[in-house]
Parts: sequence; C-alpha cells; structure tokens
Amino acid sequence: MASSKFGNVIEAGVESSNPLDVVPNEIPFDVPYGLSITLERAEAVIHAAVAEARTRKWKMNVAVSDSGGNLVAFERMDGAMLASIQIAQHKARAAATFRRPTKVFEDGIQLMHLNYLLAFDGIIASRGGIPLIDKGVIIGAIGSSGGTDSQDEIVSEAGAAVINLRVAEGN
Repeated sequence: MASSKFGNVIEAGVESSNPLDVVPNEIPFDVPYGLSITLERAEAVIHAAVAEARTRKWKMNVAVSDSGGNLVAFERMDGAMLASIQIAQHKARAAATFRRPTKVFEDGIQLMHLNYLLAFDGIIASRGGIPLIDKGVIIGAIGSSGGTDSQDEIVSEAGAAVINLRVAEGN
C-alpha cells in the first residue's frame, strides 16, 4: 500500500473495501479522440439503429455525435417519446466525451459509487450511449432513447456495429 499526503492508496491487484481506492496501472478507457465522424457515416449508423428498432416495433430517438460530443445526425421515429430526444443526444455526448459506454455510469450507480459519479458534469447513468471507434480512435458516439435502458442499448449496439464491428474485422 502506498501513502500520500491525502491518505492511503491501494496499488492495482490489491483488494480494498472501497473500489475507488484502487490505483490502476493504466488509465481506464484511454482511447484517443480522432477526426469526427462524417455525416454519411453518421447516417449509416442511425439507419442500422432504426432498422433494429423497427424490427422490434420499438419507437426510438437516435442521435450520433462527433468526437467532441456535438450533434451530427438525429432521427426521431414516428411516435417516439418526445422527452427522449434530449436523452438520446445526452447519451451520445456523454459516450463521446467520457470515452466509454454510458452503461458504465449506470453500473456505478448500481454499485453506489455516487461520489465518483456526482463529481462530473454531463454524465448520464443510463444505457444506450456507445462510443464509435474507428482505427483505434473515437470518431463519435451513438445515443438511443425511447424504451427501457436495455432496449436503448440494443438499438445503439446495432448502430455502433456499423463502425465498431467493421473496424474489429480489419476493414
């Protein structure tokens, strides 16, 4: 265990009663930001997400942000909940700027890591925000809203697969 003027810290690999005391060897979610997603690719992401939602008869709002969290493209399906417009955009923005799926924040709430989560502006602790990673860099993110968190996540995963799976396959 190491010590600092702020108290004891736990080195990686050592158990602690407070998981926030663990000091990882690497920065989590350390994916660099890249050039922003193009409108054409953002529309392809949305098209795949909306196709998944239609297949399941879910009414969704789907947003794609650039690597800085700024809105690039958005689609509101007929009958989708109006309150979910801003939620979808917020999920995309948070996933891009925090470089991680918004499910990570939801998990943190479930584990009662509120001190960590309440310290940052712009967090949304709800599944459905997923970074879009091309050639090892974040080019944007997708956010979906309109159903339950698990439904939102399924729709976003379908859209993210347009970028993330293509890259994983080496194309």
